[in-house]
Amino acid sequence: MIDRSVSRRAFLQTLTLSTAAGVVALPRARADEPAKLDPKDPAALALGYVEIASQADAKKFPVYVKGSNCDNCLQLQGKAGNDFRPCSLFPGKLVAVNGWCAGWTAEM
Repeated sequence: MIDRSVSRRAFLQTLTLSTAAGVVALPRARADEPAKLDPKDPAALALGYVEIASQADAKKFPVYVKGSNCDNCLQLQGKAGNDFRPCSLFPGKLVAVNGWCAGWTAEM
């Protein structure tokens, strides 16, 4: 018979090394950055949010005006130059600056 007993110390060392290796292998997510708004999210659907403004459904949302997008909307927040930024209409989510929704309001 093979003796398969493992000392407590060896077990804890193996467990520690395995855990450390697993943590290193995980993709790094920025905890301080919110998630991108999914166009299929109920709030996004209600306002007709699309990530590319030219894909807005003008029949369903006649308020769409060619040339309007999140980048020139009063609701957009955050640092200019980022492709996705926070929007006051979708708290905790990032919207595409090239996107559009029915909440679009011209910048003042």
